[in-house]
Parts: sequence; C-alpha cells; structure tokens
Amino acid sequence: MSSVAVLDRVQTQIDAPANAGLRIRSFRGEADYPVMHRIIAGAKEEDHTEWATSVEDIARNYRHLTNCDPYQDMFFAEVDGQAVGYSRVWWQQELKGTRLYQHFAHLLPQWRGKGMRRALLQRNERRLREIADSHPDTGPCVFEAWASDTEQHWESLLLEAGYKAIRHSFEMVRPDLENIPNLPLPEGLEVRPVQPEQVETIWEAAREAFRDHWGETEWQPEWLEEWRESPTFMPHLWQVAWDRDQVAGMVQNFVNEAENEEYGRQRGYTEGICVRRPWRRRGLARALIARSFRVIKELGMTEAALGVDAQNPNGALQLYRSMGFQVAKQHTTYRKPLH
Repeated sequence: MSSVAVLDRVQTQIDAPANAGLRIRSFRGEADYPVMHRIIAGAKEEDHTEWATSVEDIARNYRHLTNCDPYQDMFFAEVDGQAVGYSRVWWQQELKGTRLYQHFAHLLPQWRGKGMRRALLQRNERRLREIADSHPDTGPCVFEAWASDTEQHWESLLLEAGYKAIRHSFEMVRPDLENIPNLPLPEGLEVRPVQPEQVETIWEAAREAFRDHWGETEWQPEWLEEWRESPTFMPHLWQVAWDRDQVAGMVQNFVNEAENEEYGRQRGYTEGICVRRPWRRRGLARALIARSFRVIKELGMTEAALGVDAQNPNGALQLYRSMGFQVAKQHTTYRKPLH
C-alpha cells in the first residue's frame, strides 16, 4: 500500500475534531524522530515531567519495539503541515493472563483543549481493537495507559473516556547521601564485580525475581538488547550478591548524565532492586542498597532515586522509606475493558 493510501485510510477512520488544517498521518520512519523529540520537549514544562531524552534515545527505543509496527501503530496530528502531537499503541500479555493493549498520546500544550488529543486517544483504541480481533479470545483484555500526578490534561481525558485508576507507583528520592548505614551482607553471600559474560545470568535472575510483581509480563530479548545499547547500562556500578554460583539479589545502579545536566543535579539511581525467593527476609536488599549509596556517592552524586509500586507485596515501600527515600511524585496506571 502506498504512503498516500495509508494516510487516506487513517484519515477516513479517525474521529477528528473539526479544526481547519488538521490531518492525521502515519509514521514516516527515522525522519519523524526529531519531530517526536520536539513534541516531547515542548510538553515537559506544562506537564512537569523530568524526561531527558534525545533523538538518539528515541531511535534506539524504536529499533527494539516489540508487539508494535510503528508504520501501522503510530499516528501524528498535523496542523498546516506541522506535527503538534503523536501517539503509539502496542500490546503485552500479563503472566497472570490479562492481555494489555497499551497506548499513549503526546500533544503540545498550545494545541490542547481543541479535541486533538481526544482524537488520537480514540484512534489508539480503534487500532488496538483491530489488533485484539487478530488475537485468540483466551482471557480478559483491557486498555492500559499511564499518567503522573502532574499530567492533568492526559489524566482528565482518560477519565472522561471511561478509564479507572487501578494502581499507583511512586518516584522516590533520598535527598542526600549522608549517614549511610553500615549493613553487612547475610552470611554466605558476597558481592563481586560484574563480568560481561554474567550479564545474561543476572538478567535471568532479575526476571525470575520480578515474576510475582503486579502486572508483570514476559520479558523480551529485545529489552536486553536495547538496555545494552543505552548510556545508562552500567554493570560496573551494579551490586550483585552471589551465593556461590547463584545470584541471590541485586541493585542495578546507574547515573543518567544527560538528566543530571538538564536538571542541574547529581543524582544516582538505585533501580532494579530484587531478591530471589530463597534469599528473602534476611536483610539482603537493605545491605545492597546501603552499598549502592556508597558506590554512587564515590562518583560525586549527592542524592539517590528509584521507582516503586505503592502496593508492592514484599514491603518495598516501607523498606525504601526506612533507607531515607521520600515520595517525590505519584504515577497512576489506568485501565478499562477492551470490549
């Protein structure tokens, strides 16, 4: 199908608002990466989102998409030939059986309130229904989207469209790296420098540890490949505890240098915190977090951050609070039945 035919098909199917000069078009490949970057950057101040991304970051992400064909699953809103917003859809299968049909829609603030973002949301849902029709009817199916507590415009559109807030997560920050507790590892465990050939073993251990988390889906090989290419892939900072040849738990520390430069801070991330079941309830996570504080402090960092599911069944929120982290922002997962 020609690109003109694709555009015609998309435009005839969308519930577009009556705005002079508005058209909805499809993805045009790499030429759209700077367009997407401009739209993301143009919305950050209005939405109070701290997201340091580059055209290269976008290109890397789109090289590794799973369950998504951007030429069919992306839509750009244009006014007088200038892109002012875009959206994308994809799907995932929860380990517990629910199929998730996921999406987002970005729009520059000056074009909000004119029905454009609502039109993108409606087109997202229509495309996701088309995808769902090609899947076997084997369990519950839901639309899923996300918003932080500062993304009020997107949140209001989701609620208006019938989405319900079903889960919250927190962005947490430890505002200093002073008074780090001295917490020994549990007996029989040791932390060793990560060797390149161990990365896949560590990845598999983390995948196993996270399987009982809410909303968990099967990890895709593409995710690891993208991560390896990312500037925040820093195995030399990880704190991985071993019980002889078995990974017991870990903290996958990193520093986002671009973000620190943009926001004028020295923050290190203590993410990917997990302990495998046989080694839980022994103080391992706490000890690894304390070690991580020292590692990032030695790099000149002055604060630490992480994200956590507010209803984590293993008491992660309480653990992080006890280690000096404070809630800085709330994020919400929204869902509604597909049919």
